[in-house]
Amino acid sequence: MTTPTITLNSGTSIPALGLGVWQATNDETEKAVRYAIDEAGYRHVDTAAAYGNEEGVGRALAASSVPREDLFVTTKLWNSDQGYDSALTAFDESLRKLGTDYVDLYLIHWPLQNDERLLRTWDAFEKISESGRAKAVGVCNFEPRHLGLLVDRGGMLPAVDQVELHPRLAQKEIRHVAGDHGITVESWSPLGGTSNSGWGRDSKPNTLLTDETLTDIGAAYGKSAAQVMIRWHLQNGLVVIPKSVHEERIAQNIDVFDFELSDDDLQRIDALDTGERVGAHPNDLNIGAPD
Repeated sequence: MTTPTITLNSGTSIPALGLGVWQATNDETEKAVRYAIDEAGYRHVDTAAAYGNEEGVGRALAASSVPREDLFVTTKLWNSDQGYDSALTAFDESLRKLGTDYVDLYLIHWPLQNDERLLRTWDAFEKISESGRAKAVGVCNFEPRHLGLLVDRGGMLPAVDQVELHPRLAQKEIRHVAGDHGITVESWSPLGGTSNSGWGRDSKPNTLLTDETLTDIGAAYGKSAAQVMIRWHLQNGLVVIPKSVHEERIAQNIDVFDFELSDDDLQRIDALDTGERVGAHPNDLNIGAPD
């Protein structure tokens, strides 16, 4: 089994399915990533400075039987380190914790409600990209307005915009705008989060894992609702990074290449889009932003 890849605007190929490690400790992360790479066949791991588990990812990479050049590693810059010099310093610290001399993708974790500082951060990302120590750079949680700032700035555009995206929040506008500019969309909380993970003013906890439409479609293929959702992401040309620290679920989440959803299945899933979020709206949150 080989996970399909998507070619980014940087020329880098990203595996379309990866492992997320949000809310996992360093020890949990090390164990999960090691299993995912060596046993389950993953080649893509997504972490962040704010997760506090870059060291765990690094230990797993060092112990893995798979060469570093065959793995795709993403990490992210947290809000408190936004700005030109601070972003460069934070990137060096992430590399140190990961124990690697480069990452495959480096992302701005959240858009600030300070456009000028955000643009200085992107200047630093352009420098990081030019150095070759990040094979690609991009953003997270950027709304069309934020992407427009970078388009209007001129110069390098993000390779990726990683956003909350699942059948209840299909993010059609972001996908359209990103597509117009050659930016690949990546889905966080692709399964709708956990049952109690709602956060932010307008968020609602996940009900997708027990949704009748998804479980009914899954039954026809002998698959779970989670596996159906992962196929939905893949067949929509999205990069998908379901999170788990449980070996059974890690293995199940990548066991999605032996079936294909029909056009009718895809339309039924598309009809679940209500615009409901699990996380906060980027326009409402400025957590950790520097003064």
